[in-house]
Amino acid sequence: MRAAVITEEGQMELKEVPVPRPGPGEVLIRMEGCGICSSNLPPWEGREWFSYPMEPGSPGHEGWGVVEQTGDGVTSLKAGDRVTALSYHSFAEFDVARADQTVRLPDALGEHPVPGEPLGCAMNIFRRSGIEPGMHVAVIGAGFLGCLLIQLAVQAGATVTAISRRRSSLEMARKLGADHILSFENSEELPARMEEQTGGDLCEVVIEATGRQEPLSLAARITGVRGRLVVAGFHQDGPRQVDMQLWNWRGLDVINAHERDPAIYMQGIREAVDALVQGRLNPDTLYTHTFSKEDAQSAFKTLQQQPEGFTKALILF
Repeated sequence: MRAAVITEEGQMELKEVPVPRPGPGEVLIRMEGCGICSSNLPPWEGREWFSYPMEPGSPGHEGWGVVEQTGDGVTSLKAGDRVTALSYHSFAEFDVARADQTVRLPDALGEHPVPGEPLGCAMNIFRRSGIEPGMHVAVIGAGFLGCLLIQLAVQAGATVTAISRRRSSLEMARKLGADHILSFENSEELPARMEEQTGGDLCEVVIEATGRQEPLSLAARITGVRGRLVVAGFHQDGPRQVDMQLWNWRGLDVINAHERDPAIYMQGIREAVDALVQGRLNPDTLYTHTFSKEDAQSAFKTLQQQPEGFTKALILF
């Protein structure tokens, strides 16, 4: 099979490698495609703790496709089932996943791309955010994850404010139903703007979905007394500083909404599939850039640069 391999810092090449075999309790999936996650960038860009070349297909973990073969003991799936799964070498024509970490996709989804892992993350974050009708909710960062959360918060009946740097991201948030859009370029003015919008109370829930220091600091400043600050961004480039005095004074509930239990991941993915079928979640317009497997290098460069209009890139096999 052909698999994308990160051969060195900033370089990804397509290589011929053996097709993996499913072990007991596993399935072999012929991949249709795989989303590129922001967490994939550091391995591609290079960090001192990574070694190269990396394993073929890694670190792709947002894949979907069709079951090609089942391992011993698998009765829940069969060859031909269209699925999304928690697997970790999905920048390849085939990948192996545990059967109990694979979700069959209903016919109603047709040939729509279903990168289950990020969709499941959005559902899990939304559940932990505790958003209820009538709440004032701010989402900082209108990338793929932020836009999914904006959709879900709007569906829940909240008054939603989207905050982002890029004009195209704010326009996307508006199309998804955000009641207010604010540019992060005027970040010093935003607490006052949020006070105006909320009658002085600020937000009951603020979701930080960028993984960066400045938006995290802003998130605390626009969360109201006894409000909930939800850290959804993946902070992977060093320590962070927080205004603990402000957190204490306002009595904030701070939630790190990153899961590590595979069972909870799977719960989120199953809920995401249900939400797709029901129409509560519609990510199709968020898949703004698609690339062939031969052009995986360009896909990573596009994610790194994030040009105007970019939300989510998919590599299609």
